[in-house]
Amino acid sequence: MPPAAVTNLGYTPPDGGWGWAVVFGAFISIGFSYAFPKSLTIYFKEIQEYFSVSYSEIAWVSSVMLASMYAGGPVSSVLVNRYGSRPVVIAGGVLVCTAMVLASFGTNIIHLYLCVGLIGGFGLAFNLQPSLTIIGTYFQAKRPLANGLAMTGSPVVLSTLAPLNQFLFDSFGWRGSFLILGSIVLNCCVAGALMRPVNKSIQRKTNNEASKCNSEAAEELAAAVDTSTHSDNLQTEEHQSEKKGQGFIQKFTDVSLFRHRGFLIYLIGNVVLFFGFFAPVVFLAPYAKHQGIDEYSAAFLLSMFALVDMFIRPATGLIGNTKWIRPRIQYFFSFAVLYNGICHLMCPLASGYTGLAVYAVFFGLAFGMLSALLFEVLMDLVGAHRFSSAVGLATIIECGPVLLGPPISGALVDYFGDYKYMYYACGVFMLVSGIFFFIMHYYNYKKLDEEHRLTAAAETGSPEEAVQLKMNQDDRTVTETDE
Repeated sequence: MPPAAVTNLGYTPPDGGWGWAVVFGAFISIGFSYAFPKSLTIYFKEIQEYFSVSYSEIAWVSSVMLASMYAGGPVSSVLVNRYGSRPVVIAGGVLVCTAMVLASFGTNIIHLYLCVGLIGGFGLAFNLQPSLTIIGTYFQAKRPLANGLAMTGSPVVLSTLAPLNQFLFDSFGWRGSFLILGSIVLNCCVAGALMRPVNKSIQRKTNNEASKCNSEAAEELAAAVDTSTHSDNLQTEEHQSEKKGQGFIQKFTDVSLFRHRGFLIYLIGNVVLFFGFFAPVVFLAPYAKHQGIDEYSAAFLLSMFALVDMFIRPATGLIGNTKWIRPRIQYFFSFAVLYNGICHLMCPLASGYTGLAVYAVFFGLAFGMLSALLFEVLMDLVGAHRFSSAVGLATIIECGPVLLGPPISGALVDYFGDYKYMYYACGVFMLVSGIFFFIMHYYNYKKLDEEHRLTAAAETGSPEEAVQLKMNQDDRTVTETDE
């Protein structure tokens, strides 16, 4: 497995300047990507009655949209690697606008699945992934803060769209509202225009000599380790990665990530996590209406949730950028996942509008922390130079639980006639994922520390010392296996 991610961009990111304009563009683009599917839940009860469908059937609208957004990740990744972030984001805004206009003429629920779900979801994919990728090209030292600010776009847009959608529905109905929303989402095209590619030729790194020394030390270590009987995988894996890098597929997507320990931990944990990630937000307003709360108050719960979410995301970015948290930021992410699970398990205990308001506040804190860290921890694991491929591969696999999570939750509501079992199920998914992350990241950090010591011995000590350290590490592994 490869060691910890390092910045290998070939230039020094500016960590500011036009990068803050890029963050603002990502703020808008990411905001619409995540807030749009949630804000459409305002129309669910009325569309459900209009087409005479069940809870699980109406839940497929947001579910298909979110799943398409995640499934479109690899396509978006290829396009970003080929054309850059700016044209892809602009194309995404046009796609979502087209989807909403077509959906306004829908005659059945399948029509909404295809237009809002499929076409709109792919448009959101073209907004989300390029915005996340370009931040990594502009920022290094301030990257957690930049990611936190960009991810704040989701609650800001949601807090605006939630009451706006209720007003639009009361004034124009859901068909007229979809037409207006189609024009509003064209703001993503403006956001895309801000995403100017970083100028890599100005600040080239002048560390060729250091790289040469490191290469010689690595070769010396590899030659020494080959004399031992324990391992010769390091050099072989590097050669295989270089050979695959020559191929057509590797040119666009780094499939070697499936041998990356940190990436696999992230992927497995997120597959479980996403079964319970979106459903509590999707069903928050319908849950309130089910308890007899009026439409505007139910919509205001989403605004409260979004308001708390709005402030906690940049705060999470600031905390994550501190010298105490950033070296072990994966533990911070694991805590955020556990906190979400606890909130969902406690939700059924909340009764009336006051109880739901308290839940919305605590859920906003938990959701904001997790969302601010979701892609930062992936970039921390694989490095900014491999992030575009990593997020594309991750999203295509995560689209399964994203697609199935809300409909399964809706089916639980249909079967039991109560929302509490849905919240229990989501809480359990999040708790299991959080515990998995804590255990596996402890293991990953332990292995990375051992690999760093081995690398340090190769760079500063003699080959004999490096071989001895490697043999001691292998002996410990054999002893642990025997036990």
